[in-house]
Amino acid sequence: MTDREAVRSNAKYLRNVRPIDPAEICEYIEGTPHPAVVKQILREEAYDLRLVERDDGTFAPADDDPAPRASWTPTAFPDSYAFAFEDVLVERHGVNWHRGDSGDALRESIRRLKEDYFRQNAVEYDETAALGYGLYHLPDYYAAVGYVLDDLAETGRLPRVCRVLDVGAGTGGPALGLHDYLPDDALVDYHAVEPSASADVLERMLEETGPNFRTTVHRETAEAFDARGVVGDGDDSDRFDIVLFANVLSELDDPESVVRRYLDVVAEDGSVVALAPADLNTSVGLREVERAVASPESEVTVYSPTLRLWPGAAPTDRGWSFDRRDDVDAPSFQTRLDEAGEGDGTFVNETVQFSYSILRTDGVRRRDVTASANRFAKMAEMDRHVTERIDLLAVKLSRNLADDERANPLFKVSDGSESTDHYAVLTHRDGLNEELARADYGDVLAFENVLSLWNDDEEAYNLVVDGEAVVERVA
Repeated sequence: MTDREAVRSNAKYLRNVRPIDPAEICEYIEGTPHPAVVKQILREEAYDLRLVERDDGTFAPADDDPAPRASWTPTAFPDSYAFAFEDVLVERHGVNWHRGDSGDALRESIRRLKEDYFRQNAVEYDETAALGYGLYHLPDYYAAVGYVLDDLAETGRLPRVCRVLDVGAGTGGPALGLHDYLPDDALVDYHAVEPSASADVLERMLEETGPNFRTTVHRETAEAFDARGVVGDGDDSDRFDIVLFANVLSELDDPESVVRRYLDVVAEDGSVVALAPADLNTSVGLREVERAVASPESEVTVYSPTLRLWPGAAPTDRGWSFDRRDDVDAPSFQTRLDEAGEGDGTFVNETVQFSYSILRTDGVRRRDVTASANRFAKMAEMDRHVTERIDLLAVKLSRNLADDERANPLFKVSDGSESTDHYAVLTHRDGLNEELARADYGDVLAFENVLSLWNDDEEAYNLVVDGEAVVERVA
């Protein structure tokens, strides 16, 4: 048996001298093991040694600088992943998986999943349900996670060398998005928690990741899995830099307690990243968990996007907020399944629309902005300002929500103190207020001289941004 510690010792010495070549190290090891054996040991020890495998087969020290913000605008699910998933379908059901009984079963599983989510029914993932879930959601979940990671990368808080715990990893869309968002020289120790038949698909999809993305799948439930000591001795250096809950909180019996428990294994400067579908039930459920965990009395802080701009305040409104990004083209496995059925687009999912929350325990927020009573009105007190023109500090929390292109653009806004929904209505666009329309989801805006009105039909406050109003991006 090859002396693993000898390989580690040689690697530690050579990493400060030159790229580590397995063919060279084997000469220094008793018994002169084959270079392939040494390479495998180096791969297994790479994260602890902080070594990145290069294209030429040698190993070099990993870059400790944060991961840069990627130009993340995917227009399609990458072919390599689409082919891998279709391989799974062919292995299970043959080349005509989309036709006959197997095609009917897959289409029915997708219909049932949609209905269960809509009615908030418990979802169980047998093999067919797992394949149906992957068929419908791999592309949009792949795209969504990258847009969320943008928030961390923008401020230098997405590590290039990181440990990731993906709780309820499903069939792997978010994992693959994380892999592709990070730079080629990133070093990742990725752990997935997935108890269902989805884990079989997940393991196949993870085979498509690079050598510096080390993966482990734990087939346990989120409630039963003990993350302490999984990656080391349990000290702070062995905690996770990212704990990811992607589209799973709505499936847990007690999501609040699960999130609280996993916060214990987040690194001091790490993040909990939670995503949910944009529909009302799952999106509001995500906000309920966020608000319970990141209460004013808690040490947990909302990093983004729903910033609390007033010290000690917390929102109690409905909390339905979501982002929407450019569509992704439907992969061939979706169009094939759809065309073999009714062909009406039911099984094609090109929409990238999601809710998310990033939580931290170090007090850091994406935008370090605080409102003051001597400068701004507070949404919690908006009933005092109806029919008045006011100044306001708020986070933009939607794209244009107007149903008709001819209607005035409408945007959900929040300052983190409100008990009732607030919407900014752009009735006259000019150079002094166009930032309302141009700003990104999650940006902080300063409104000057906006008119506050009560909307009886929607039971919400409208902040009218007209020719007398000014809107500026604060950060």
